[in-house]
Amino acid sequence: MKAAMSVEIINKPGQLPAFWNRSIIFFANIQSIFFDNQGGLERLKQRVSGVETYGGRLIPIINLMFSGDKNLLVLERPPDQTLLHYFEDDLGLSIPDIAILSHSAYNDLPNQIDKSIHTEKSAELTLIQQHSASWIDGFVSDKVLMKIAKSLYKPTISSMEGSKKGNNKFLLHNNLSEKGFPVFDTILASSLNDIPACIATLRNKGYKKAVVKSQIGASGIGITSLPTVPDGPISIPEHFFFEGPCMVQGWLDETVKNVRHMGSPSIQMFLDERTLSLYDITEQILNKDCVHEGNLSPPLYFSKNDWVFKELFRQATASGSWLHEQGYRGTASVDFLVVEHCGNIEVRVCEINARITGATYPSIIARHFLPHDAWLMRNIRFAKPLKDRSLLKILDQAGYLFRPGMQEGVLPINLNLNDDSNVQKGQFLFLAKNVDDCILILEQMESILPFSWHYDSD
Repeated sequence: MKAAMSVEIINKPGQLPAFWNRSIIFFANIQSIFFDNQGGLERLKQRVSGVETYGGRLIPIINLMFSGDKNLLVLERPPDQTLLHYFEDDLGLSIPDIAILSHSAYNDLPNQIDKSIHTEKSAELTLIQQHSASWIDGFVSDKVLMKIAKSLYKPTISSMEGSKKGNNKFLLHNNLSEKGFPVFDTILASSLNDIPACIATLRNKGYKKAVVKSQIGASGIGITSLPTVPDGPISIPEHFFFEGPCMVQGWLDETVKNVRHMGSPSIQMFLDERTLSLYDITEQILNKDCVHEGNLSPPLYFSKNDWVFKELFRQATASGSWLHEQGYRGTASVDFLVVEHCGNIEVRVCEINARITGATYPSIIARHFLPHDAWLMRNIRFAKPLKDRSLLKILDQAGYLFRPGMQEGVLPINLNLNDDSNVQKGQFLFLAKNVDDCILILEQMESILPFSWHYDSD
């Protein structure tokens, strides 16, 4: 089947697409995902502890996504060595070359490359400059990444315009609305002063809650919910308006008459020059503030080929085709809300994320080892920091640590280390034939570990 601009649609949920036959220098520039919006970045660092360690989630998947001769992954913090040995020795995964560069050093890298002709080079700079990989990529293609690519005389996977436009919730909303897809009731607010009137309009439509969305946001940054009957002064951070007007939208849940929330699915996709591949469907696990804490696949409230399934992929195809038109290339996801309204099921796109997301890692790893089976990923914070070897040893001795050939088990994707190199948080993948068994393994893991934890935002 064909979509706009002759992009070919490949719809094979549960099966990995043919990723890039390219070699890459990938910068884990997760602190650039708000582009130049420093207010959004500061809020991210306040809300998500250890954000500089999140690039470690890329280690097991980079060589699955880029099958060229040799890849280089540039992280902000050194990875966990025990986990590296697990990836290579136990899982049989190849891992990329690794360089360490702080976010501030990343921002200054174009200057360092230009100066290196006349000054002594660091080991990291030498590795980056002399690496044989042919392409450049990152979480987003920001100004710094484009300058690095120009200095190294290497092309980027995605253009900066495609990366930035592709992450813009407002542009996608407009496109879907113009094409007649169901969208949320939306009113624009150019400043904080506009928001009370927007909320009053939504209150008159029967909404008890509204959500204010900035045009570009991530990890719960740039989105906040408000009661439509304010109980005090309304306060919205100035960084919400960095890209222009915010969207103020009606919040659809059980507070609206005759509405029942069913789920928050997400479809994983991959875009190259000619194709849009829809390769997995997941359910987002959200906290009370609707911030991502994990994913599972497949969602439990519909089955393949029923109406919800088909509608999700119809809207994902339209959203992904729009994303392709913007010039974005790489992995992405489309997030949805599914509700029952007056007895009818309704599906709406919430947003698109044009980057590697919190669901990309577990999806690629799960589909690599056990295509078409179930998986569950949870972001877990431990009550007390612990040694990585102790954690993996306990899982291994209990028979839960996943290895190829097993039909179920626990696969640690990334361990977030503190300054003492102890594990304070981790992203864990639970694999099994069905979701219920994945949940059972999670519960069993909790029973065998001699320390407490809680689920954390991603």
